[in-house]
Amino acid sequence: MDLVLAVSLSAVLGLVLFQALHFLTTKNEKNKAKLPPVPAPSPIIGNLLDLGDKPHKSLAKLAKIHGPLMSLKIGQVTTVVISSASVAREILQKHDSIFSNRTIPDAVRALDHHEFGIPWLPVASAWRNLWKVCNSYIFTTQKLDANQELRRKKVQELVVDVQEHCPAGKAVDVGQAAFRTTFNALSNTALSLDLSDSSSDTAQRFKEVVRGVMDEIGKPNLADYFPIFQYIDLQGIKRRTAIHFRKIFDFFDHIINERLQGRNVKGYLPTDDMLDTLLSISQENSDLMNKNYIKHFFLDLFAAGTDTTSSTMEWAMAELLGNPRILRKAREELEQTIGSGNMVEESDIARLPYLQAIIKETLRLHPAVPLLPRKAGEEVEVCGFTITKGARVLVNAWAIGRDPSIWEDPDSFVPERFLGSNIDFKGQNVEFIPFGAGRRICPGLPLAIRMLHLMLGSLLHSFDWQLEDGVTPENMDMEDRFGFTVVKDQPLRAIPIQP
Repeated sequence: MDLVLAVSLSAVLGLVLFQALHFLTTKNEKNKAKLPPVPAPSPIIGNLLDLGDKPHKSLAKLAKIHGPLMSLKIGQVTTVVISSASVAREILQKHDSIFSNRTIPDAVRALDHHEFGIPWLPVASAWRNLWKVCNSYIFTTQKLDANQELRRKKVQELVVDVQEHCPAGKAVDVGQAAFRTTFNALSNTALSLDLSDSSSDTAQRFKEVVRGVMDEIGKPNLADYFPIFQYIDLQGIKRRTAIHFRKIFDFFDHIINERLQGRNVKGYLPTDDMLDTLLSISQENSDLMNKNYIKHFFLDLFAAGTDTTSSTMEWAMAELLGNPRILRKAREELEQTIGSGNMVEESDIARLPYLQAIIKETLRLHPAVPLLPRKAGEEVEVCGFTITKGARVLVNAWAIGRDPSIWEDPDSFVPERFLGSNIDFKGQNVEFIPFGAGRRICPGLPLAIRMLHLMLGSLLHSFDWQLEDGVTPENMDMEDRFGFTVVKDQPLRAIPIQP
């Protein structure tokens, strides 16, 4: 204990001396460049306390005072925050090549994930190889079309599970149900395995691990702002993240090893799922793909794919239950377009403009990743201010989605704003970037959008819904909880009613 205390005190003393030296040596440099405005920092820690427990909201409030392009000094790290569409366009489109890389949260360095995970790799050969695999083999329209019957089956199982709640008027945990469905659809598509059903706790345990990962990565971490602390992991964040990562890797290692053994058996018939595709690429070109890349790829796919999709589903249902008029209108569109007793198909989505508008409006108000991280690859001038090389850049997609200069009545859930609008979420419209933009846009976007529309459309078409006793649209808890992704703080429980 004394040794730990001595090391910690030495680290703090060294940090204070470093900060003083850093201030003296960079003072003249700062005077030469016109840096973005910065809120008054506290000694040593800078603007760390300004972040609060919900940084997307705290930074949006600061931007109203200091402008849509501001700079925070958090410990030893300069963080530039973008809070308007016009400045985001400069970062994500005009200077996308300069801001194409990301700062690496110390938690992500656990088990060297930053050296293999596509969200964190620098734009270089390894990242380009993985991006090519995603766009050419995994998320192509042809591949997704070929697997739509699989997704249809899993969503139909969701409907059957929900139906069992109707006779007793039992409430459904919407987020958990959506997570289980997404998890099982992914496990079937990627691994040709049924890993969860309504009586299994596999999905629940996996969700707890994934949520642990997202929470740890999203926590304010001294090691991210004072690099000296990376060596001692003072808060234990990287250690806990490593425990979560190891559980996920053990899960996929077992599955990958079984598949490799099967592929060596004479007469093996390929399944043509994601795993078989990746293993075939690995056999042909181990530099392009190998077992290590595969399990890190699956970590990103399952963690991000299940967490963000189920969270968006939960937010959409919460907003609909809080707005009965919109819920009725959505069900009327489905009844008129699909017809009573028929299942919603992915091919129907194009004929359901109001359902599409509901998904867009949910993503505008509740982007799963509210702060899009980038890093300045070189010094560049943006909107008359200098962003220095190496600066951490955060594009506040949450703030941009609620900007009153862009969106009328921005805090209200109004899907009609997207009817007849050409605004989409594919990165060209920087006022609406729930999946990011530029070369760092989410590669799994095509799959996520199909799952969201199919799940939400099926639940709305198959059931009417009401809140649990005592909960009304007026008193429903709509607070969020910040991690790397933002989720509903209180799980949504809703009662399905058979029409």
